[in-house]
Parts: sequence; C-alpha cells; structure tokens
Amino acid sequence: MKKSIIYFLLTIIFTVSLASLTSCREEKTTGEKVEDGIEKVGDDIEEGVEEVGDEIDDATDDN
Repeated sequence: MKKSIIYFLLTIIFTVSLASLTSCREEKTTGEKVEDGIEKVGDDIEEGVEEVGDEIDDATDDN
C-alpha cells in the first residue's frame, strides 16, 4: 500500500515537473524584443507628456 502511494506521488511530481519544463513559452526574436522595447518607451513618453499636460492645466486653473 505504501509503495503504491509513493509511486503515485512520484508519478505526479514527475508529470508536473515535466509539464513545467516543456511549457509553451513564446520565443521572441531579437527584432521582436527591440520592437517591444521601443513600443514601451513610446508609451512611457506619451504617458509622461499627458502628465505634464495635466500639471500645466492644473497650474493654469489655480490662477
């Protein structure tokens, strides 16, 4: 009885570890990584410009 439980647990552990090692992760090329980085920088710049615009609006509304 104990051996069958141990074998069952080992089988589950092996299956989980095998599934995690062979998972389908998205492999990106260098070009795709660069494109994603440029896109993120562009989004950050756009967000910064919006924040500056909001601060300017707030400053002009107070006066």
